[in-house]
Amino acid sequence: MSLVRGHPLITFLVLAYALTWLAWPMWALGFWPNPVFSFGPFLAALIVLALTRGKSGVGGLLRRMVRWRVELRWYAVALLLPAELALAATVLNVLLGAQAPSSVELGSWTILLLTFAIVLLIPGMGGAWEEPGWRGYALPRLQTGRSALLASLILGVLISGWHLPLMVAGQVHYSDVVLIIAAVIIFNWVFNNAQGSVLITMLMHAMNNTISGSFFSLMFSGADSVRQSWLLAAVWCVVAIVVAIVVVIVAGPAHLSRKHRKQEEEEEEEDGKKGAEEPGVARPGVVKPTPA
Repeated sequence: MSLVRGHPLITFLVLAYALTWLAWPMWALGFWPNPVFSFGPFLAALIVLALTRGKSGVGGLLRRMVRWRVELRWYAVALLLPAELALAATVLNVLLGAQAPSSVELGSWTILLLTFAIVLLIPGMGGAWEEPGWRGYALPRLQTGRSALLASLILGVLISGWHLPLMVAGQVHYSDVVLIIAAVIIFNWVFNNAQGSVLITMLMHAMNNTISGSFFSLMFSGADSVRQSWLLAAVWCVVAIVVAIVVVIVAGPAHLSRKHRKQEEEEEEEDGKKGAEEPGVARPGVVKPTPA
């Protein structure tokens, strides 16, 4: 217990990898459809919070998962941006010589709503249930004492490594290392601006899995599939670079937000509350007036 309480973030990371990769032998034996338990980071966060903060810590994470009072524009970003980037990569792939999707393949869009609901609501059926661990637990702690941009780069490397079994199994391309690091910057930008709502990042992750992983990417095979994966990584990188440059210029790298303070580790007795406000930066949910 002293080890867990003294190094809660390291304990979380070890558990997140271990609980996730337990699926690897089960997958190899044919007992599980993929080599990861995507809810591993969520379980790891619950275990560490239960051991270090008890009911209040677990409750704080669960409240983040249903924090729906977020500005509408962040819902728009979470739901539309992954779809737009997947469509852009697909169009570029066809322009570069890939076989165009058939009308039958494109007509399967009618089941996307069901796919989205399954990925979002059922643990283990998609990546949405990674988010309570990565964004709900790890990110606020990585951002404590570090800039939001640096914390994003660290988390991007950690999440990329977590996906290793999927890459070895051939279920995702190694280009996902690049895509994930770029996507983490964007996801963290949305998370910080959405006042620490894990729900918004779960929606974003579910939409990306639905539109990209379960729709457009399935329309290509062989070299076309490899090109599609690298094009996806490229378009996410372009957006991440634009976000990083624009946001850093406007708001600085510390918070990746002009209006809201970065999400940091919460005090055990105060869910969602931070210490004293920094000059010119609002606490989550509070917007400081801009001097005329």
